Amino acid sequence: MDKKEKIVQAAIEVFREKGIEKTKISDIVKLAGIAQGTFYLYFPSKLSVMPAIAEVMVERMITFVQDQADANESFEIRLSQIVDAIFAYTNEYREILALIYAGLASSDHIRQWETVYEPFYAWISDFLNEAKGAGLVRASLHVENTSKLFIGLVESAAEQIYLYDHTDEKQAAIQKKEVLEFLQYGLGYK
Repeated sequence: MDKKEKIVQAAIEVFREKGIEKTKISDIVKLAGIAQGTFYLYFPSKLSVMPAIAEVMVERMITFVQDQADANESFEIRLSQIVDAIFAYTNEYREILALIYAGLASSDHIRQWETVYEPFYAWISDFLNEAKGAGLVRASLHVENTSKLFIGLVESAAEQIYLYDHTDEKQAAIQKKEVLEFLQYGLGYK
């Protein structure tokens, strides 16, 4: 791990333990095992670490979703696997995701959100283009815009369950089913 990665990993741990407000840069550098001046070579403030944390978490989510979505399955099954994976990831990392949202929302770094998500949008766009090319979804589908709506819908639904409501798995299953039906209808799945 290079120094920047050490800072990001340490920041994730310290933010989880202490919260954003109580975390000091000195806490982060101590855990990372670097000098405080080194921190400032990469980040001007503790909140400026948030986009880097978001980037790491989105990269992990993409890998997790790709691992769960079997390319050999039908579109319908893969769509379900993607929804299930996003819900599972949100459940697993709900504390970190809540910290990222709080940290980004309390700074000007929120503008970097779309850039961080670009690789995930591209992957979903490829998935949708493949389905469009096979005639499985409506021909008028604008895949780039729809990929953003797709991810936004699924993540928001998962966050409602795991970040806000802390609802049980029975409610999560109902929510996933509704999201999946909504997506199929909106995509014009045939």
